[in-house]
Amino acid sequence: MAVVGAGAAGALTAMQLCETAIRRSTPLELVLIDPAPEAGRGVAYATTDPRHRLNVPAGGMSCYPDDPTHFVRWLRAHGEPAASACDFVSRHRYGAYLADSLGQAVIRAHGTVAVSRLRTKATGCTWTAGGRATLRLADGRTQRADSVVVATGPAPGPGGWAPAALRTHDRFVPDPWAPGALDALAGDAHHGDTHHGKDVLLVGTGLTAVDMALTLERTGRRVHAVSRGGQLPRPHALTALPPLQPDPDLPGLPLAELRAAVRRHVAAAVRAHGDWRPAVDGLRPLTQLMWARLTDEDRADFLARDASRWNVHRHRMPPATAESVQRALAARRLRLHRGRVLDVAEGPEGGLAVTLSGGRTLHVGWVVDCTGPGLRVEECADPLWRGLLADGTATPGPLGIGVATDAGRLRPAPGRAPAIRSGSPAAPATPALFTLGSARRGELWETTAVPEIRVQAAEVAAAVLEPLREPVRGRRRPTDVNGLPVSTHAAAAASYRAGLERLLKVRAGAETAFARAVELDPGFALGHAALALVGHECGAEVDVPRALADAQRAARERADERERAFVEVVTRRIAGSADSGDTALTRHLAAYPGDALALSIAVPTIAFSGVTDLDGAMARRLVERTTSAYEGHWFHTSLLAFMRQDDGRFDEAAELARRALAVEPAAGHAVHALAHVHYETGAHERGRDWLDNWIGDQGRGATHRAHFSWHVALHELALDDPDAVRRRWFAQLAPGRVNGVRALVDSGSLLWRARMSGCWTGEQPVEGVLAAVEREVVERPATPFTAMHSAVALTAAGDLPALRRLRTHAAGADPVQREVVAPLCEALEAVLEERWPDAVARLEAIRPVLRKVGGSAAQREVVEETLLFALVSGGRCEAARRLLETRLDRRDSPADHRRLASLPGLD
Repeated sequence: MAVVGAGAAGALTAMQLCETAIRRSTPLELVLIDPAPEAGRGVAYATTDPRHRLNVPAGGMSCYPDDPTHFVRWLRAHGEPAASACDFVSRHRYGAYLADSLGQAVIRAHGTVAVSRLRTKATGCTWTAGGRATLRLADGRTQRADSVVVATGPAPGPGGWAPAALRTHDRFVPDPWAPGALDALAGDAHHGDTHHGKDVLLVGTGLTAVDMALTLERTGRRVHAVSRGGQLPRPHALTALPPLQPDPDLPGLPLAELRAAVRRHVAAAVRAHGDWRPAVDGLRPLTQLMWARLTDEDRADFLARDASRWNVHRHRMPPATAESVQRALAARRLRLHRGRVLDVAEGPEGGLAVTLSGGRTLHVGWVVDCTGPGLRVEECADPLWRGLLADGTATPGPLGIGVATDAGRLRPAPGRAPAIRSGSPAAPATPALFTLGSARRGELWETTAVPEIRVQAAEVAAAVLEPLREPVRGRRRPTDVNGLPVSTHAAAAASYRAGLERLLKVRAGAETAFARAVELDPGFALGHAALALVGHECGAEVDVPRALADAQRAARERADERERAFVEVVTRRIAGSADSGDTALTRHLAAYPGDALALSIAVPTIAFSGVTDLDGAMARRLVERTTSAYEGHWFHTSLLAFMRQDDGRFDEAAELARRALAVEPAAGHAVHALAHVHYETGAHERGRDWLDNWIGDQGRGATHRAHFSWHVALHELALDDPDAVRRRWFAQLAPGRVNGVRALVDSGSLLWRARMSGCWTGEQPVEGVLAAVEREVVERPATPFTAMHSAVALTAAGDLPALRRLRTHAAGADPVQREVVAPLCEALEAVLEERWPDAVARLEAIRPVLRKVGGSAAQREVVEETLLFALVSGGRCEAARRLLETRLDRRDSPADHRRLASLPGLD
């Protein structure tokens, strides 16, 4: 495979070719042909001027259409921990991201894809009767290929606007992005003797002109910019509003009706938001379809009357860039003109006298062509494109703009004899020649930005590799731990089974086994989905968005119906779609009751937060309905035990848990169920001793060992033994022994409960807990369960600003975080500010819906402990007495007896 061009379009295509090939286990030789010293930058991202910024926020610039936060995560991992999706990053920085992402894709594909670079230019391409290409290179070599992707990016405009005298003048810069093109202008700024010798005229007022103005504008120099409309791109809003969805019937309207409909759409946005931007942003998903359905006459009319206005509103400046431009305009160092260049003559002292339409003459030292790339392909100077057009391998697109393709595959000129693909002598086909990006502008119009190009790159890679896809053979597939077939080979399946067994036992190392499974088979959808799941819900060190995107890609290419359904369950789970996620999960388990990993997700045990119905009935039904699929297996018996204790059927729960442990002594879910039985029945001494012994024996390999230690500490809290609680915390729950999400869920929550109950007075080591967790997890948690514990830990630390940031995050996150966690943050803010009546009212309002965050009643009890503390602190002693008496009716606790006895008289 040859990719001609290694700028953004070529790099994105190469990434997709590498990753699609390794998912499909398709051996591939990939050659990138481009004279640039570094792949990925191209013209757009080679600039080193830090003032040249992306005109799309970072959240829209991921390399991957199905992993939208990839660029933001890269920024945070490469020295910018506070980077957000709203940032407008320098273009040079984005070029580094493209280069690094391509490099990582090449490394991952090593062994399947052999990648080489030819630092030269392709000047021609011919095809043999067998369907192979021969690329002629500028250095005299040739390169053979079975498929070719031409990704050369936008070519400079032909400069037809420029008078003949200007085109050959040494003070004319026809391509400002060419290496060294502006060096003479920089020198002129320092050494020029006259005012006019320093001045510059930019022809064009689009984004290229904005960048050149920022580079060239300085004290003592005037920069003029001229275009037919004389308008600069509009700025992005400081705070972006969500897009306003247009009428889906817009595509297909004649241009006159479309203009009117778009005006109404913009007016609606202005009425609703006071801003036109949401209307234009809402049109973006429909733009290509609208253009495709216009007649050629309407397209020509649009170009003549609407294109300029569309471009200044659609392709906007970053706010910081707009601010710099406004300062230059206010200082008169930048001046805008409306018109065309009519004539150029020699000016005084070596400068140029440029006459504009309207009669005005500007005296400048330099003229820079900022009109942007050309539209019409016949004007292109690239020898490769000219040769493809000349021999009929390519044909111009609509209105002569770009080239004609069939979904990216070049459409030859009518009447050209097709090549015969090697291996298919009876099936004539066009050459395997593809393109993307600006070359498809005639067909798509909006096709030059990364959000469009990355989609095309994925489509081109899939089309290029489709002929190499191996047919599915009827061999027997390996199975998971419960006998369900999995779409992978035996070695990857063995690693997946090992991970699943560890997860079912609540043993350490599940994520390592899943990672090994996808290393052995990068196209294994279930392996990627399991990795995403344990990263999202269990706090494992996994790049969750990447793993989820890999799962979705693999499921599309090689998965059965059950596997695709499971990937959909995980996708909804991670997206935070509580209601639809639970619906997908219950539907999946109804069809596949033996899917043990799916059943694990559904039950709110030690590993997962479970389904989110308020009374737990859904989880109980799921466990009951799947009984026959497990035939008394210890794993299912463990889940039954947990459900029984959640129902208050403690004797049954204890019996089931012991039955499971008799078969599998390391069954973590059974241990967890028995720990809850001991706690809820007030058997604190027996529970403490039994669980402490298990932790020292079978529990040494438990992945959630800290949580079992937390359960022992709960018994010690209930026994009113502060010295034992402190010893337990420092020995088994202190940072270093416990890190990540578990530090929030177990270590942090225990400190807060100990403080609320009066069992730990004085300073607490909360800051160490927060330092053991990534700040991103604390302030932007992915799940409601983690968010609840983040709020508790931040409250324990007294960090009111961070608690408010968490509330802001929760208010814009998934429905459960909005409904439960954001109000909880408000309640805890009132606790920190000692607004006791407000704290009590808010905490009481949360309790009926608290179950939605998942987890166990014992974990959610931290909110009840906080309410009890707020009641006492606010003087509501009778209400505190009633709450304590209710708890003591439920289970005995020496600590609660002590607290009850310490309460003063009636309110």
